[in-house]
Amino acid sequence: MPEIPPSTPVIILNAPQLGENIGAAARAMANFGLSDLRLVNPRDGWPNERAWTSASGADWPLNAAQVFASVEDAIADLRLVYATTARPRELQLPILTPRSAARNLAAAVGAGLRVGLLFGAERAGLETADIALCQAVVTLPVDARFKSLNLAQAVAINAYEWRMTVAAETPLAFRDGPPPADGAAMLGLYEHFERELEAAGFFHPPEKRPSMVQNLRSALGRASFTDQEVRTFRGVVTALSRGRGRVLAKLAGQKPQQDPELG
Repeated sequence: MPEIPPSTPVIILNAPQLGENIGAAARAMANFGLSDLRLVNPRDGWPNERAWTSASGADWPLNAAQVFASVEDAIADLRLVYATTARPRELQLPILTPRSAARNLAAAVGAGLRVGLLFGAERAGLETADIALCQAVVTLPVDARFKSLNLAQAVAINAYEWRMTVAAETPLAFRDGPPPADGAAMLGLYEHFERELEAAGFFHPPEKRPSMVQNLRSALGRASFTDQEVRTFRGVVTALSRGRGRVLAKLAGQKPQQDPELG
């Protein structure tokens, strides 16, 4: 089991219906460093084998999940709780995006407070009475034509914004790649390419050749080729020039000459 961060928002699922959605929510939590999962009256009981299947190995939020009889019980130890919903209610509560909510939650956690995000059931979301227990509403800027969002997707978006707030550094590269080719290798590529373009009559009119060469070198240089990529590209140029030689030889009824660069 991965190391659990000392203090992160609690994810509370109120009356979740499908074990698959609970598992998918746990998987999203694990992706973004959340681990404290609380369930209020899951419809199909708990534990639910389908949840572990959907979690795809993110078992620790499920293994430690707590089950409560009411939302009041589930949030009793929390100092700040935000309700997530896409439906307007008559309550006068601040309306936040997941991004601004994550900033507020992070500030509260930094002050030593326990915080949570409350999600409603798949069929109808949160009831007004549940939202009234919270200090703000978190809603996503979804398209007005279709506001319904899968429970696990809603958890994932909010968990992602939390992660971006507390750990926004660029992820490390998957693996170290080879360094870019040096100037000599790139110059060899440029000159090889330009010789073949010259032979093909590309540089026309002649007075535009310097600017065309400059543009080609600039474009190739931006690619940051490795040594292997330089060799590959030069092989492509050679193959194309050989093919041109065969066509010309066929038209002239002659044997194509061997490219001196390939021996």
